[in-house]
Amino acid sequence: MLLPGATLGVLGGGQLGRMFVLAARVMGYRVVVLDPDPQSPAGQVADIHLKADYSDAVALLHMGGMCDAVTTEFENVPAKSLEMLAKHCFVAPSPAALAVAQDRLAEKSRAREFGCDTAPFADIEDEGDLVHAWSVVGGPALLKTRRLGYDGKGQARVDSLDDLVAAHEELGRLPCLLEGFLPLHKEISVILARNPAGEIAFFPLAENRHARGILDLSIVPAQVPEATAETARQMAARIAEGLDYVGVLAVEFFVLEDGRVVFNEMAPRPHNSGHYTLDACATDQFQQQVRALCNLPLGDTRLLSPVVMVNLLGDIWRPEPNWGELLRHPGVQLHLYGKAEARPGRKMGHYNCLAPTVEEALALALRTRAALGIG
Repeated sequence: MLLPGATLGVLGGGQLGRMFVLAARVMGYRVVVLDPDPQSPAGQVADIHLKADYSDAVALLHMGGMCDAVTTEFENVPAKSLEMLAKHCFVAPSPAALAVAQDRLAEKSRAREFGCDTAPFADIEDEGDLVHAWSVVGGPALLKTRRLGYDGKGQARVDSLDDLVAAHEELGRLPCLLEGFLPLHKEISVILARNPAGEIAFFPLAENRHARGILDLSIVPAQVPEATAETARQMAARIAEGLDYVGVLAVEFFVLEDGRVVFNEMAPRPHNSGHYTLDACATDQFQQQVRALCNLPLGDTRLLSPVVMVNLLGDIWRPEPNWGELLRHPGVQLHLYGKAEARPGRKMGHYNCLAPTVEEALALALRTRAALGIG
């Protein structure tokens, strides 16, 4: 157990790192952030900000010497960096677990090993695999780069073999995954935490709606049968246990029109669809990340209020949204991330709408969303 007064580290200085730092400092920990951006949101609120690249050996050695435990705010940190840190302090999630989440082929293959259904998929190492992949999956389908894709980036819809050839060229002929479409009814996400003792705690499921490939709304509790929710929780637990995962883990699932639950992807960190926990749960996902990293008993995850989370993207900064219009509603809780520049598609903040019923929370979310000019 690492108790308050210990020093924790986080690789990555974005909004997820910022919220981890704030949670850790409230709980009495010191925090070191490693991120090359001198204006990083997490670095602004950390005790120490190491402004260096994630593969900088000197900075990593310095961080490992200062910290009792280190985590990461995103999955694309070099595995070698985590391995270097692990020689000096506890690191969670492990480099091996992170490596699975960094590669879509490994991610879906391991999910199947753990008994989860997935969409049909085929691996594409180079252009020589295109014809075979198309014969296995067919169309319509999504071509996705195996690494570094998120929020709709690094992927393209294809409806023919000619489309596939052109899309693979457009994506730089990188190793890819071709994934078939499914009759989708809803998308849900499971946010769980697992500590080194093997204890698992689940947050209430979120029902997610997307716009242009980016999460738009998360509705909690998800409007799905309890049997569906339990199936998703069991699948997520098998993944966490199979990877010997430590930390907060988000697992996204498709609920199909026939009721089947199908694995989509996982994120080895707190997740956008878990931001509702900041205002609507007894313990939020960032406090839980601290607890898991420090091998403390996991916190109470019960839902205190129905809630809908709304993402705020840089598209609506013209030049600044009308926060007065938003904050005149007592049930709205605003969270801004301290980013210096607003850009289209960039996550600048979010807000949570709390109400006595999920229907009222959704109505408030849609009303305020429209007032801010979110299309």
